[in-house]
Amino acid sequence: MGHIANSSWVPSVTLRVGAGSVEVAALLLGADGRVRGDADMVFEGQPAHPSGAVRHEKASLVLALHEVEAEVERIVIAGSAGGGSMAAMAPDRTVVATWMMPGTDKASAVVFGEFFRESGGWKFGGLEKEYASGLAGLVTAYGVEVAEDEPAAGRTEKPAPGLLEKPAVEAAAAPVTGPVPLAGVVKVPMHAPPTAGGHQGTPGGAGGSGTPGASGSTGRAGTVGTPIAPDPSVFPPVEREYRLLEGWEFGPVFKPFTVTGRGSDVITTPGRVPAGPVLFEVAHQGGGHFAVVPLDKRNKEGTSLFNTTVPDYRGSTVTPAPEDRPLRLRLIGENDWVARVKPVAAARRLEPAMAGYGDEALLHLGGAADLRVDFKGSPGGGGSIALWVHEVTGQTQLTHVGRTLALNTSGRILQTVPLPPGPALLLLIADGPWSLTVREVGF
Repeated sequence: MGHIANSSWVPSVTLRVGAGSVEVAALLLGADGRVRGDADMVFEGQPAHPSGAVRHEKASLVLALHEVEAEVERIVIAGSAGGGSMAAMAPDRTVVATWMMPGTDKASAVVFGEFFRESGGWKFGGLEKEYASGLAGLVTAYGVEVAEDEPAAGRTEKPAPGLLEKPAVEAAAAPVTGPVPLAGVVKVPMHAPPTAGGHQGTPGGAGGSGTPGASGSTGRAGTVGTPIAPDPSVFPPVEREYRLLEGWEFGPVFKPFTVTGRGSDVITTPGRVPAGPVLFEVAHQGGGHFAVVPLDKRNKEGTSLFNTTVPDYRGSTVTPAPEDRPLRLRLIGENDWVARVKPVAAARRLEPAMAGYGDEALLHLGGAADLRVDFKGSPGGGGSIALWVHEVTGQTQLTHVGRTLALNTSGRILQTVPLPPGPALLLLIADGPWSLTVREVGF
């Protein structure tokens, strides 16, 4: 079950692709839909393509689409689990493609989708392919030859089951006991037989050994005025993030404040963050419960800005920085996190077509328009979505004046809501992936 139709354009830049805690792999395919050789599979045990255009890093993939060899027509994204939610993120943290697979108990590996060339650029298309035979069966379908261990004496092996494509159901050859780790796949060269006496092993897993550790491991999070350098795999450096929207006047302008940490903590903004509405961005690595709650002048908790169990969560919203004291926020989590306070003018712009996952603050400067909202619900089913529209002309705070609740529903929807002309701040609150299409009405 995906939420982006096939033939969705993506920018030809370096994308980071992940699926939460699901281990991912990439298969680089030629015009015939098959790998050209052993090196065209990139995963944890073989973390880099010879061209350098595709790499495996910390349970995610890095695809430099502008550097992919001309002979490669498609890049298939696979996962070592029966389901999950895949997302592709551009260097500016924009989510350019997502796809959700609900999973079944008959599959232990899936193909999420593929990036493919068209008209000189790249598109993404979601796929629904499940493999009961795990990653070994999956990669075989694309031309990878998988070496199998010799069966123990006195034991017979049943043939591996083939491809499961919905709605076909395959007779089980053996019980599926769980996802097959990508590192367990041992390959042999496609155009040469295995050497006598054994199989050719995968290269040593050196790709993960050079990855920097958690950014919060070198100091304590929440230290006012001395933010710890963020992990670039979570957020790009500040210099590439700090881009103000010209002509946007709602909220103060200041140098962004960044802090990282692990587990639960309280952060306090420095004096350079003035009073008024500010953009708050957060990223939480891994799974488990994660929440962000503002603290009032009595140091008591208010209404949560974020409250989620989505793995590898990223979100943004706008919150007021008080006049008489610093902004203080309690972060409740189990893993590494990065938080940023930035001017509202640095938020993501509403574009004619865009996609994302979870909560997001968006800036609208266009004319009156119809906004088409496609929401598939949360990965576990259900889920809700809401959209607040704040007209900001003449406003200095988020008040009830000019505020409209344009959408508030649950479950899967495909709905159009009217938008007033900008400038306006859109606060999207969602429990799963979404896509937006803007159609200006012309008056």
